[in-house]
Amino acid sequence: MAEPVALSSRRREVGSASARSLLLTVLGEFVHPRSQSVWTATLLEALGLLGVEEKSARQALTRTASEDLLTSWRHGRRVLWTLTPAGGQLLEEGTRRIYGFMGQRAPWDGRWLVLSVPIPETQRQLRHRLRTRLTWLGLGSPTSGLWVTPDATKAAAVHAAVRELRLEQQAFAWVGPASGIGDEARLLNDAWDLADVEDGYLGFLQTFEARAAEGPREAFVAQVRMVHEWRRFPFVDPDLPHELLDHDWPGPRASAVFHERHGRWHRQAQVEWERLDAAAGPRPPEPAGGAARSAGAEGTCITSPHITE
Repeated sequence: MAEPVALSSRRREVGSASARSLLLTVLGEFVHPRSQSVWTATLLEALGLLGVEEKSARQALTRTASEDLLTSWRHGRRVLWTLTPAGGQLLEEGTRRIYGFMGQRAPWDGRWLVLSVPIPETQRQLRHRLRTRLTWLGLGSPTSGLWVTPDATKAAAVHAAVRELRLEQQAFAWVGPASGIGDEARLLNDAWDLADVEDGYLGFLQTFEARAAEGPREAFVAQVRMVHEWRRFPFVDPDLPHELLDHDWPGPRASAVFHERHGRWHRQAQVEWERLDAAAGPRPPEPAGGAARSAGAEGTCITSPHITE
């Protein structure tokens, strides 16, 4: 049967970067909660349903393994994938962040956490590592070397990030209310691209608020696509207190849609995953201590177009 033109075009459009991101979403939604290994064939078919061509899917597997998030082992000519401890921890932290984002909290106490940590332009890698960690924590940078958040409870986590990067000698942080000098609205716009975040929420609502999914396959695709789109918001939206927002922010509405749709699609999406998993065949007992694993050889084989799956 010929593949629909729309799906065929979509598969050509999904590149390796998007394939890796979709792979992590699939692993987080269906593999990590089960604490089981998974056949290559299952992951390839799952990603195929999402519009990822096989070559990009295999590249995503190889790249994810090279980052020590997945490991593989052979059973004959076939390959099983298992999350590494680092991969499991990453997905566990991501799950908490994604599903706990915009949870209930107390009214804002008016305090800001401010961090000053100048890093020379010549130390670009260190600057990038710091930015990655602080952005993950929800901080924004209104000017070079300065980071802020209206959530003072993140002080311990910020201090831990500074210590991890060995920046204690050049960093200084303090907590307190604004003094009344300057415009907080301008500070917010300088620290975060709130207009872009708002546009993202509106696009999310347009895509998923009225989306229906009939049957397990559609539910699987819809759920993965939705989680894939939603997972970026905890990294770009500082989840500001409503006291600092000057209009009806669409984030809470988008959050309500996310949780409602996920609850509606979850059971049928799991049914589809179980079908994909069963179709690939039973899993053999994993070798004790991982003795049969050989990352280098398996990495070569997994990208080979001649592998039988």
